[in-house]
Amino acid sequence: MRLLVIFTACFAVGAWAQTYPSKPIHVIVPFAAGGGVDTIARTMMPKVSDGLGQPILLDNRPGAGANIGADLVAKAAPDGYTYLITPHGLAISPSLYRKLPFDAAKDFAAVTQISSSYLVFVSSTRLPAASLREFIALAKSQPGRMNYGSTGNGAPPHLAGELLKMLAGIDIVHVPYKGDALMYTAMLGGEIDVAFGPLAGAMPHIKSGKMRALGMTGERRAAVIPEVPTMVEAGVPNFVLPGWLGIFAPAGTPRAAIERMQAEVAKAIATQELREKMLGWGYEPVGSTPEEFDARFKSDLALYARIVQEAHIPLQE
Repeated sequence: MRLLVIFTACFAVGAWAQTYPSKPIHVIVPFAAGGGVDTIARTMMPKVSDGLGQPILLDNRPGAGANIGADLVAKAAPDGYTYLITPHGLAISPSLYRKLPFDAAKDFAAVTQISSSYLVFVSSTRLPAASLREFIALAKSQPGRMNYGSTGNGAPPHLAGELLKMLAGIDIVHVPYKGDALMYTAMLGGEIDVAFGPLAGAMPHIKSGKMRALGMTGERRAAVIPEVPTMVEAGVPNFVLPGWLGIFAPAGTPRAAIERMQAEVAKAIATQELREKMLGWGYEPVGSTPEEFDARFKSDLALYARIVQEAHIPLQE
């Protein structure tokens, strides 16, 4: 009797997998239309839709640092018809917010990492330091007198700055700005010495010689600017802090649905058209397995928790 039950269950799962998907799929974008995440979603999802044979409906749900959209997916039915496309802020929020309406570690199933992105560590050309090692030596000779900019309290550039302070043993003052454009303008105006920021915004200033690129936060050099070393290569062991964009499903979503979505996303971002566009936007295509992305997500949850705690970053409401 027990064998019959197991056989029936396996047959039902197999039949479901063969017919999935059988209706439109909803993908929540937790940001306003027109931003970077939305642009990638709207470029990629038509190809994924073609592969799945069903429409994909993009639903922009911005607000609360992307937590509104994430909460909708966390509480959605785990039936393979609702997904979240979001950056690595999902790994930061649990440590940064005093209270969240969901448990990031338990309420989501990792599907795939779409891409990697990198922050670039730049300095003002006014600074008498031509490399990361020279900057660290300069900062150690003037504790508390130098500063670094970021795109806001708790944002990835802020956490990158605090990680640098921890690993390099330097004391530099954090100066937050409302976005990377204002931050880079402040550097050009001599208000800040160094900064971590998005590569896309910094690239024109690096190419024009108005800023120096001292290091990249990824595990390997960025394809669009391969002459810039990683932070590890430039002199800070263990400094790896790559950003990512990924897809999650509600916890409990059938494995067959997750595997099918992962396969179609990987196929889409492997096309020459999409690869070229993503590289042009400063993203490197990945298309990892669910297991690989889950390991990355769990590792980042622990890393960001450590940075927030050791840097004594105030929790947000």
